[in-house]
Amino acid sequence: MTSAAPVTLGLAGTGRIGTSHAETLTHLPGVGGVIVADADAERARATAGKLGVQAVPDLDALFAADLNGLIIATATDSHPALITRAVDRGIPVFCEKPVAADIQGTLAVIDHIKNSTVPVQIGFQRRFDAGYRAARAAITSGDLGWLHTLRATTLDPAPPPAEYIPRSGGLFRDCGVHDFDIIRWVTGREVTEVYATGANRGEQFFADAGDVDTAAIVLRLDDGTLATVSLARYNGAGYDVRLEALGSEGNAVVGLDDRAPLTSVEPDCTPSPFPAYPGFMERFRRAYTDELAAFVSVVNGESDNPCTVTDALEAFYIAEACELSRHDGRAVQITEVRR
Repeated sequence: MTSAAPVTLGLAGTGRIGTSHAETLTHLPGVGGVIVADADAERARATAGKLGVQAVPDLDALFAADLNGLIIATATDSHPALITRAVDRGIPVFCEKPVAADIQGTLAVIDHIKNSTVPVQIGFQRRFDAGYRAARAAITSGDLGWLHTLRATTLDPAPPPAEYIPRSGGLFRDCGVHDFDIIRWVTGREVTEVYATGANRGEQFFADAGDVDTAAIVLRLDDGTLATVSLARYNGAGYDVRLEALGSEGNAVVGLDDRAPLTSVEPDCTPSPFPAYPGFMERFRRAYTDELAAFVSVVNGESDNPCTVTDALEAFYIAEACELSRHDGRAVQITEVRR
């Protein structure tokens, strides 16, 4: 059996995540060429020069190239147009979350591509992390018995720039959506109800944007399992992302390693000598690589799409319900936001 020919991939957006993806692609088996473009043509040229890949002056030139697949790492408001343009040209897509800035925009993309066989993979990299995969296996195998509680945590060491917050979609859509997706994925269950609350203890720009810098969420799954999600923009100890799956027969904990930014005050506990992860890029570096390797496999028709647009929509529904719950101060059924 012969292996697939190397693919040529286009990459739109050479900011932090786009540049990281481009660098990963240069070392990825099965990738024969990388072509980058950005609204800032000089930034694209600089990235290309540093990595030894090709740059083109704009997105029109990128689409004019002979691409086997497209990776979208641009600003959120450009995602829908780029996804639909690529699908209409028969080009498989990998797009960083979210699909669109809101549910209406996401549904419009789904409607546009619903009759197409061109795959669109959405970037929820935690699905490719070894710890989350092990937790999923432990849950689905029945080794944990029946689940009674999940506890998810995403705590950033420092907030993003003030100018990012008004266009971020808010803490639930920007940050918590990763926890919502991974809870669905590891359990194979759907969320039916949420209760969310938030607080602002940090910079005023969060409140000015109608957002919060800290949140606590309770989710009810369709089998009665309860899940809690803790989110924060200020966690000076370091980047802290964990998931605890607690069952009647055992438990599985993701993210509890030597770099977890946890300080025990028990007298007999020895502190870890290893530094905490400074951010998500370092914590999930291998997962990002495996995610792009999966996309190459999807492009070659060797694997099914591991994270569809519909998956992204379901996580977005949960985030939307959280925002409504915070605003109204009540529990919200997912059916209230589903369209």
